[in-house]
Amino acid sequence: MKSVLKELYGAGIIFFYYLKYPILIGWPLLRYGLDYPDNLIMDILWIYCFGLMVKDIVYKFVLKKSYCPNDSSCDSQK
Repeated sequence: MKSVLKELYGAGIIFFYYLKYPILIGWPLLRYGLDYPDNLIMDILWIYCFGLMVKDIVYKFVLKKSYCPNDSSCDSQK
């Protein structure tokens, strides 16, 4: 059971890593530009992606945290 949850968590991370911005930009365009019908699941996904984007902005510009240790470039690690 624990390995299944780890796999779902990993799949969710990859899904939202690649689809965060297309969902964030695309869903309002589809909804208001092309008159797509309401969809509760897509609305929830859009809110979640918006929260992830806000988190990224806060970490990068407000808290100035990096995912690399000691503020070094990830590419220059040996």
